[in-house]
Amino acid sequence: MGVCCPFLQPWDRARNQFLINLPCLSDPVRRSSLLLKLALVVLHLVFIGFLFFFDADFIEKTKRDPWYMGCYLLLFSATLLQYFVTSGSSPGYVVDAMRDVCETSAMYRNPLACSIQHASRKSESVVVNVEGGSASCARRTPTPWGKLVLDLYPPGTSIRNLTCGYCHVEQPPRTKHCHDCDRCVLQFDHHCVWLGTCIGQKNHCKFWWYICEETTLCIWTLIMYVDYLSNVAKPWWKNAIIILLLVILAISLIFVMLLLIFHSYLILTNQSTYELVRRRRIPYMRNIPERVHPFSRGIRRNLYNVCCGNYNLDSLPTAFELEDRSRPYTCIDMLKCRCC
Repeated sequence: MGVCCPFLQPWDRARNQFLINLPCLSDPVRRSSLLLKLALVVLHLVFIGFLFFFDADFIEKTKRDPWYMGCYLLLFSATLLQYFVTSGSSPGYVVDAMRDVCETSAMYRNPLACSIQHASRKSESVVVNVEGGSASCARRTPTPWGKLVLDLYPPGTSIRNLTCGYCHVEQPPRTKHCHDCDRCVLQFDHHCVWLGTCIGQKNHCKFWWYICEETTLCIWTLIMYVDYLSNVAKPWWKNAIIILLLVILAISLIFVMLLLIFHSYLILTNQSTYELVRRRRIPYMRNIPERVHPFSRGIRRNLYNVCCGNYNLDSLPTAFELEDRSRPYTCIDMLKCRCC
């Protein structure tokens, strides 16, 4: 170990200096996210590059029908573009929503009421500031965000029970703290490691379009690979490579297609992955029957909210609304398109 230290220390110093100059690589989480994005892009390039370099018939077909390859390259570029757009989009953080509410509220003029106090110890009715070593006590004034969140819950709910234990913000219904992003996300669905971001209220539509384009690209690429494999005889090593890539492509296609179907169902019923998987662990959803979707507004309204960017906060349904949604469907309901 002592013999290696003189060689390792210069390398460690050079690596640390390199990471300091590149802030995006200094954080291990961001570094792993960038590596996953790079791996995904390289994987896409490998699948299309193999046909270009090893299939002469494919190049001839491209020259004969340029529109065919032009459409494929357009889909390929659109898929990668949608991937980076989705990975760089905000899922809808509670802190940003709080700021917007405070800016549009008349109480925003009072800095004590709307400021987000990160360096403070909070109790139920008293805020104790610890800046500069001196403690000052002030009566906590309800913020506009706190009033808005309380209106989304049944009367009598305590604001203390709705406060996140990590970032100390009041959580509306359907909100969850993401430990990877270290923020509370509105309408939290899941944290996608391949995208390096959460999927939530504001980017669920972008995520759906990405997996839709990815599914179409996989199907098109699979057809081209099957066509390449069914042509004239080729060397064994080419067949081995094409079969290996074909297996990887088929597994990827099954995964993204199931993901597309699953998220299409979630959007049509206004649900999230977190609510579906952890339904019994969410306090306000424990007593709701499994077949009842408490936040669904009908298929048309659900699609409109997701596709047209209607980012309103969902309130908990009343007992009357839950009873109405739990009614079994009748022939008259079918004729009236009750599900829509």
